[in-house]
Amino acid sequence: MNPEVHQRELQRNRELYTFLTELFPEADLQAFLEATRRKLPTVIRVNTLKAPEPEVVQRLERQGFVLERIPGVPFAYRLREKPYPIGKTLEHFLGYVYVQELASMLPPVILNPQPHERVLDLAAAPGSKTTQMAQMMQNTGVILANDVDIQRMKALTNNLDRSGVLNTVLTQVDGYKLGFWFENTFDRVLLDAPCSALGTLHKTYEILKWWSWGKVGRLVRTQKGLILAAYQALRPGGVLVYSTCTLVPEENEGVVAFLLQRYPEARILEIPEIPGLKMRPGFIRWKRNEYPPEMQHTRRVYPQDNLTEGFFIARIQKPEA
Repeated sequence: MNPEVHQRELQRNRELYTFLTELFPEADLQAFLEATRRKLPTVIRVNTLKAPEPEVVQRLERQGFVLERIPGVPFAYRLREKPYPIGKTLEHFLGYVYVQELASMLPPVILNPQPHERVLDLAAAPGSKTTQMAQMMQNTGVILANDVDIQRMKALTNNLDRSGVLNTVLTQVDGYKLGFWFENTFDRVLLDAPCSALGTLHKTYEILKWWSWGKVGRLVRTQKGLILAAYQALRPGGVLVYSTCTLVPEENEGVVAFLLQRYPEARILEIPEIPGLKMRPGFIRWKRNEYPPEMQHTRRVYPQDNLTEGFFIARIQKPEA
């Protein structure tokens, strides 16, 4: 989208523009708006379920790709130069590489699933994080990957097949049900929740047209139901990562605070620093809302701070019984 058209469309959505002016100071707002108008570098994850990392890197370099290793994120590379789109390579077709935005890789890295564990991916489609976790688990243990949308499930199935994932079982049910069906079962749970996606404005300009507080309210109801189910499905001592690609506190800190109201024993864990990536603490207050002080352990990733999408991440533990 032309930058002038982008700015005009944004200002037409008065609800969204007003929200952004409340979220960011003036200088930060301008930096955010500029970040939404730039094209992000292509980032890939080398899929070691299909081939050794050095072999894949060498194959791409022989074709003229220039790769830059991203510290702190296993198997992640930024493409500094590309003679043609990475999606047209044989390596992509065979599943040796997976194109995945850097911020999207952070929730699995922070969840840190281990080989032979039981993991629930509660809103899994289209599968970038599912395939990443399967790789981290070396195709052992089991991942229960769920999504309610049949069209998105097709994409999830295709990505699992292309990536050589063998440890994943698929379900297509309302995510709320899994908390009752699998209470106290999973070592780790990932809930990358459906959200208003403001962190992806650089590529999904349609948000400028449909974003509204009414839409956010409907999403928040869904998010609250899903985070309760995610926590219920977690075994005592297990870890849950809640993430979104939006910036709205009601969808982020507000949802985590809702979980703490229902389950006061839940612990918000600190999130380790990742080299080269700036992450800001979560809010402990927003407008009239006061959030628990441990909400500062959650993290916000802003596009104006990094060459990434915007993201919110919280790491939560269910205490041992």
